[in-house]
This record gives sequence, C-alpha cells and structure tokens, in this order.
Amino acid sequence: MNDRLKRAVVLGAQAAFALGALAYVLAQIDLERAGRQLLTVDPLVVAAVLAVTTLEFVTRFSMWHALLYGLDRVAFRTSATVDLVIKFVNHVLPSKASGHSVAPLVVRHYTGVDWTDAVTVAGLNTGLYAALYGVVSLAGLVLFATALPGGIAVVVALSTAAYLAAGVLVLLAGRRLEAAGRLFGTLEGLFSRVPRIGDRLAGLVGKLPTFTAESAATFRDLSSRPAVVLPYALGWVGTLALAPGIRVWLLLDALGGGFSPALLLPVALVTAYSVTILPVTPGGVGVAEASATLVLTALGVAPEVAGVVVLLDRAFGVYLPALFGWVPFASLDLPALLSRESEG
Repeated sequence: MNDRLKRAVVLGAQAAFALGALAYVLAQIDLERAGRQLLTVDPLVVAAVLAVTTLEFVTRFSMWHALLYGLDRVAFRTSATVDLVIKFVNHVLPSKASGHSVAPLVVRHYTGVDWTDAVTVAGLNTGLYAALYGVVSLAGLVLFATALPGGIAVVVALSTAAYLAAGVLVLLAGRRLEAAGRLFGTLEGLFSRVPRIGDRLAGLVGKLPTFTAESAATFRDLSSRPAVVLPYALGWVGTLALAPGIRVWLLLDALGGGFSPALLLPVALVTAYSVTILPVTPGGVGVAEASATLVLTALGVAPEVAGVVVLLDRAFGVYLPALFGWVPFASLDLPALLSRESEG
C-alpha cells in the first residue's frame, strides 16, 4: 500500500469513527424535545452564554500573547491571529500534537521572529499547555474515577498520561537537552507497547518540539519568568476550565439538568475532553463529544441533556474559534511556508 492510499484509508477510518461517535451522542437526544427546550431558554441565559464565550476568546488569545509579548512584544491582535490559525490547523491534522508541530511556521509567518525563537515559543506553548492539562485531568481522574465506566476511565487515563508525558518531555527538553533525549527514547518504547494504538501514540513523541542549544537558552529564559508563565496559566484556566464550566452550568440549569458540586464541573470537563490528544480523529471531533457525554452521564446528568449541552459547549468553545481561524488560514500557503523553511 503506497503512502497516499494509506493516508486516504486512515483519514476515511478517522472520519467514520468521528461520525459514529457523533451518531452515538445524537442517539441519546430527543431532537424534537431538545429543540423545544432550547427555544424556551431565558434570553438572559443566552446573553450570559454569549458573554462567557466572548470572554473565553479574550483568555484564549491571552495565552499566546503572554508568550509572544514576552519573546518580542508582539501585539495582542497578532497573537489572536496566531491562536485562531493554529486552532483551525488542529482540526485538519490527526491530533493536537500534530497541530502543535506546525505552530512554529504560523508563529514565524505572523510575527517575523527568527526560526529559533518561533520553535522556542511554540515549544513552550506545547509544554505548558500539556502540563497544565495533564495535572487538571489527573485531578479529575482521581476525583471521578470510581464513578466512570471502566472503558472511559481507561481511555481518560491514557489521555491524561499522554498529556503529562508531553508536558514533562517538552519542558525538560527545553531546559535539559541530554536528559530529554534519553526520556524521549524510553517513552517511545513504552507507548509502542500499548495495544492497537501503540504505534500512533509513539508517533506523537516524534511530533513534539525539539530544541537546539540556542533555542533551549531562550526557552529557559521565558519559562523562568513569572510575567510570562503566570498570565499564560491564568489564560489556560479561563479558556479550558472556567469558561466551559460556567457555560455548561448555565446550559444544564436552563435545560433542567444539574451537576453537583458545581465547583467541580470545570475539572470534570477538562478530564472528559482530554481524549482530544489521542490520534483518533482530527481535533478530537466526535470522540470528545462522546467522552464528555458519557462522563457527565456517569456523574448524574441525564443523557439527553448531557448530549445537547456538550454539543453546544463544543460548538461555542471549539468549532467557532476553528471556523474563525479558517479565515486567516485561507490566505496562507502552508506547503510553501514549509518548503521555504526547509530550504532556509
């Protein structure tokens, strides 16, 4: 089987899996009843959901801005464009790790920084994002593991381990090159032994950023500055935990559902959505919705309400930014950018 045919088969399988997962979520929903319920939602709730989503865009953009401003005083608007384009790319490549591997091209194109700095800041974004996600997802796994179905608990545990490994690897690679190289090799070997998806998990390690001595020095400088790391972490919490948690809580309350204790809802969502790191479907489409529906149902939310709320949350928090990212991405010639960098 040649490479092109193999890619087509894999893409077809991923699309089928995504559609099957979405079909599962839709099967939990009485669409007619859900439509009637949504039409009766209080306008104040709708306004609150839109306000939370708007603030979520601000916190989302602030993550990249913290890094890029710390590197080269890049404007907030430019940081926003970088974020949106990478968000779109994450939905046309097999996994988030693949999308993050394209980030240096996007950063260099929009900011004009040299290639070493682009790799550095993209790598720091990957490391911080993965480490934060892994820690919060692990907390959720500890809190909710006994309530989750066995299969979901295993998948979430794999996803959490992948996030933690990616975070540790990248942060270590940026600060201690020799130790990171040994750890890369060890983890590739361990991941390759996982049944069914081992080869693809091991492949994720190869897509993680690598550093030269020069870029590692810049990485150490940026990652040791509280003025860079703290705003990034706050933006991460706002984007990945607080905004989705508040939005889902508002929608659950409006549709007659509920989650208790409400303060743990953001952690539950981070844990449920952690499956997006696995190279199953582009951007985790379908699998994230199915995972979150199953997790919320296991934690006491009615399946028909959980499915509707998860679909709306993903639409506002994931697919809307990706759609906005298509606009600047459409003017990019990514193959030409890649060719130019490889020649340079």
